[in-house]
Amino acid sequence: MANVVVIGAQWGDEGKGKVTDLLSKSADVVVRYQGGVNAGHTVVVKDQTFKLHLIPSGILYPETECIIGSGTVIDPKTLIEELDRLEALNISTQNLMISQTAHVTMPYHRLIDQASEERRGNHKIGTTGRGIGPTYADKSERIGIRVLDLIDPEGLRKQLNWTINYKNVILEKLYDLPPLDPEEVIDEYEQYAQRLRPHVVDASLKIYDAVQERRNILFEGAQGTLLDLDHGTYPYVTSSNPVAGGACVGAGVGPTMIDRVIGVAKAYTTRVGEGPFPTEMTEGIGDVLCDRGAEFGTTTGRKRRCGWFDAVIGRYAVRINGIDCLAITKLDVLDELDEIKVCVAYEIDGTRCDNFPSSSRQFARCKPIYETLPGWQQSTINCRTLEDLPKQALDYLKYLAELMAAPIAVVSIGASRDQTIIVEDPIHGPKRGLLDANGIPV
Repeated sequence: MANVVVIGAQWGDEGKGKVTDLLSKSADVVVRYQGGVNAGHTVVVKDQTFKLHLIPSGILYPETECIIGSGTVIDPKTLIEELDRLEALNISTQNLMISQTAHVTMPYHRLIDQASEERRGNHKIGTTGRGIGPTYADKSERIGIRVLDLIDPEGLRKQLNWTINYKNVILEKLYDLPPLDPEEVIDEYEQYAQRLRPHVVDASLKIYDAVQERRNILFEGAQGTLLDLDHGTYPYVTSSNPVAGGACVGAGVGPTMIDRVIGVAKAYTTRVGEGPFPTEMTEGIGDVLCDRGAEFGTTTGRKRRCGWFDAVIGRYAVRINGIDCLAITKLDVLDELDEIKVCVAYEIDGTRCDNFPSSSRQFARCKPIYETLPGWQQSTINCRTLEDLPKQALDYLKYLAELMAAPIAVVSIGASRDQTIIVEDPIHGPKRGLLDANGIPV
């Protein structure tokens, strides 16, 4: 039995969907512990591509129980659309469970999110406009609607009548938007409640029972470490905690129930939205990475910003999350390059900095210090073992593992399930010192 957290070790979009799908094969329960429909996981199975936003990736395995935890925020309309798409593809959703204490995204959240971002002008954060931040804000302000409120018709009507009138003042006076009709919103959300009610459970109790039964549990986050509300590049962050510690709070389990943390990182770096990005390349090789890596957001379709691998944020992610091993994705995107750069440190105002700065203003002044490695200039797409990789590709992986002080357990060289090299069992393998096929530390 092992309870494992999968986290993104960069700014999100690292390929967590594929890695979670891969690990879900060995999991009895998969728990999504934070975020909302602002996230997107893409999973490719044979000739089918699944784009999941709220439902855990484990849903593609019929026997796996999937739980949307209390730390998530749920847009009922989008969740139902996602359920319908899966069922139309003959994917059973009967094992999906929704935490009764998760918060619900309402129409006023989306309107306020979009209007607020527009008002920021040059100070935009890069929000998806899906209402995630305002939903979490209401949760903190203690005026949020929870799933247990959603499925209580009398309580929902009473609470929404007050809340919508309160939010209408903000919409009209602050953003010059038309008010919402409470009755229309209530009628709409009562219909959502009828569809979702059979899936609603006490999620923390379900997870606790699974632990007591010694079942394998996989906890999946949405965004990456550098988008964490407390530990990311604030204010250009999300409104929740995607770091490994967030799994305990968002799922409702104690830290002693977590056995292992797996970090997912691309072989290069991407970022969506605003904020500093030291290794970003706005043209040239940056465009090559974007094109070869199909770097467009699953949720928004926005073009991702691309840059070289940043080992400073990698080391930071290992430290903040307590990462036991790494999954490196999209190695094949680098196949055609004659040389590859890796950021090993920053220069700030003429001084070398080896650690990630907490201030976004200071981070914006960081200039990358690079080491250059030779490329391999041959395809890795059909590699299935470390021995199949070109020597330069294997050397690159070893270098990343050394810089991040964490072993590499999985290497992804394509979108499909089978385009994966398993160096060592990432769930049950040793916590440190994974070896390659030649007995050399990776």
